[in-house]
Amino acid sequence: MSIGFTDGRVVASVTVAGEASPRVELSPAAGALLARLWAQHGPLMFHQSGGCCDGSAPMCYPAGDFVTSDADVLLGELDLGPDASGEPRIAPFWMSAEQFAYWRHTYLTVDVVPGRGSGFSVEAPEGVRFLIRSRLMEPTGARLT
Repeated sequence: MSIGFTDGRVVASVTVAGEASPRVELSPAAGALLARLWAQHGPLMFHQSGGCCDGSAPMCYPAGDFVTSDADVLLGELDLGPDASGEPRIAPFWMSAEQFAYWRHTYLTVDVVPGRGSGFSVEAPEGVRFLIRSRLMEPTGARLT
């Protein structure tokens, strides 16, 4: 489960083995967009690859549409709280292990900016796209502001 909402942000649960601090959060704008997309598409997930084209853009897919494997790392689970029927809305955030090797010292904020997203990511028709903002983490795992 998630750590929850902090100052309008959604802070993910800790899922990386041996770590005590979260690694990823949603900005208030990203949380609002994700909630709206969830209402349209049902359960969602994020995946951040090290691909050539969208390396800094997390892709948002209907849960199960992107198959993860041992080549991926679960960085956290983002809990939007229950929907109107009381069902949980928890979106996992995955990153390719190769990308994680480069970004392992960073704290990630998923934000939203105007522009066209990738055709495969569910926010693409909305005229906005998800974007990663990163900052260094302390050796203990706490984020540096």
